[in-house]
Amino acid sequence: MNRTRTGLGALAILVLLGCLPLLALTVPGVLPGYTYEPGTLQLLALCWLTAALALSYHLLFGVAGLMSFGHALYFAAGIYGLAIVLDRTDVPLLPAAALVLVGGIVLAFVVGAVSLRVTGISFAMVTLAFAQAGNVLVRRDQGDVTGGEEGLALATEGVPDALIGVVNTRNLYWLALAVLVVVYLVVLWIERTRAGHMAAAVRENEVRVRIIGGRPYVTKLVVFVLAASLATVVGMAYLLLQSGASPATSTADFTLTLLVMVVLGGVGSRWGAVVGAVLYTLLDQRLGELAHSEAVAGLPAVLRIPLSEPMFLLGTCFVLVVVFLPGGLAGAAQRLAARGPRRRGERAPEPAPDGAAA
Repeated sequence: MNRTRTGLGALAILVLLGCLPLLALTVPGVLPGYTYEPGTLQLLALCWLTAALALSYHLLFGVAGLMSFGHALYFAAGIYGLAIVLDRTDVPLLPAAALVLVGGIVLAFVVGAVSLRVTGISFAMVTLAFAQAGNVLVRRDQGDVTGGEEGLALATEGVPDALIGVVNTRNLYWLALAVLVVVYLVVLWIERTRAGHMAAAVRENEVRVRIIGGRPYVTKLVVFVLAASLATVVGMAYLLLQSGASPATSTADFTLTLLVMVVLGGVGSRWGAVVGAVLYTLLDQRLGELAHSEAVAGLPAVLRIPLSEPMFLLGTCFVLVVVFLPGGLAGAAQRLAARGPRRRGERAPEPAPDGAAA
């Protein structure tokens, strides 16, 4: 019954999100306008793609316990790969996307095969080195391919007209929502397969898995490649939404942002990764407007200076969540859900296993 209610609730939320471009809803201070307006749809689509990317990092960090500092490399591979293929060839969108996905899988396999030879902080540093190398290649623009610091505009010749221009922001919104749903279902499926169970076991005790005959290296490599492949897919959708590629998406800072999103939502929780990513994106986009508002400008200098920096506000929010909400937003929600039966004298439900929150 609980699973049925959860499924029906998720379906109702999905239907509501799908209908937002057809409705005239607004949330003052959160959304820039009505939900049918291009600016609002652009922001919401960015939230859905960021949530999908956070889910791919959840698969890597929350399920397999692999703290990578280079996950942005595969996101950037999807963005720049598709942008370059569309710019330099006459291949239509779908075949070009398939070609880029294959390239992303090969890249992830090579990097993962090397990086996973070490563990812990050494693994994190090796992935960081690969990501930094990718960022240098993008910024140096060897052969006039990536556009350097200026980035690379989307070549629209091979892109369907329904995905081009401000008037089609509604279609891009639905595309972003579809990508989020597909990524969520893929992550859910992986977690429930034997590979997902093995990855969770490796995260808890790699030595024990090796003793009972498991192959931790192969398991981690499979999860690594799957997470990177999902990030590549999200990157291609991001290119269509933003109509261009920017070198900022290939930096290690971007991966650290994903880590913050996952920790904010709750490590090991799928819906926590989604909520954390959406909340972070909304704060990142809207706090800039608050920082430059007249209300902040009229404050004394001791308050105006820190409040005029959006990153200061984001950092403060993150610190407060880590200190007062251990387990992130998902952990807080589970504790609140457990208090209800306890107050009524009923037996509290068993806590959900890692990653099982819907």
